[in-house]
Amino acid sequence: MRSDTYREFARDEWASLRAHTPLTLSLDELIALRGINDSVSLEEIADVYLPLTRLLNLHVRAARNLNSVADTFLGKPVGARTYVIAIAGSVAVGKSTFARVLRALMAQWPDHPRVDLVTTDGFLHPNRQLEEEKLMRRKGFPESYNTREMVQFLADVKAGHAEVRAPVYSFQTYDIVPGEWQTVRRPDVLIFEGLNVLQPGLAGGRPASVILSDFFDFSIYLDAEIADLQSWYLARFQFLQRTAFQKPASYFHHYKDLSPEETREVGRRLWAEINEVNLRENILPTRERADVILRKRADHSIGQVSLRQL
Repeated sequence: MRSDTYREFARDEWASLRAHTPLTLSLDELIALRGINDSVSLEEIADVYLPLTRLLNLHVRAARNLNSVADTFLGKPVGARTYVIAIAGSVAVGKSTFARVLRALMAQWPDHPRVDLVTTDGFLHPNRQLEEEKLMRRKGFPESYNTREMVQFLADVKAGHAEVRAPVYSFQTYDIVPGEWQTVRRPDVLIFEGLNVLQPGLAGGRPASVILSDFFDFSIYLDAEIADLQSWYLARFQFLQRTAFQKPASYFHHYKDLSPEETREVGRRLWAEINEVNLRENILPTRERADVILRKRADHSIGQVSLRQL
């Protein structure tokens, strides 16, 4: 990445920017938030997450001050607007765990106690539609999402609607749950997490007039070497084959009797033919649109932070 766009911090340099931000998360609470094969530690919370939440808190305050100026100019009552944080990155990089931990920490700041988390999985087209359009093997690619619905959701949140609904996705059935919704009620902060949230956006092959990032106040990209991402994906796939895939309701139940070697082979193929292609073609090219890039080491810990300067 361009050196004049980002300022890079080693982990110890970034940790020094924590100042006096208190650690408000217990080990038991952290364990409950962790995902599969993601062993984020309290030390990493102190070194990486707390300086980040301090930075975000300053941004939220600044955004509120700016909004109040506009309201005063227009002669309107000063009103709070939802601050939207986007989290992007590859499959298996640990976005879900990161988002859950960030939400828990952000909610401890007295300035913005109401923090909601919404993932883009709920905005995937239903499997029936993906099958009809022959997109099942492109699931997670930009074209597999109902982008119009995502844009409308974010527009309604930013507009301050009393209640805004997002569809719910089931990782067990690998599909949208009919009739189930997550309701967002004017949160102070909304964390919006997904693979392709930083996509510039296309509509019918042309640049879209409105894109998701138009509604973001701050964006974070979780980064890692592709070889490490593949390793983490395979480890997760093997774990799920022994656990979740064994349940009859699982979409991947047909993998339940695979041998360990067969499981590794299927995982490698799915990574190479779908997830790595999506990463290289769609996700990775959006990395430098983020305000902060968090670089993970091979052991899943964050070792470097890049902060956008321009």
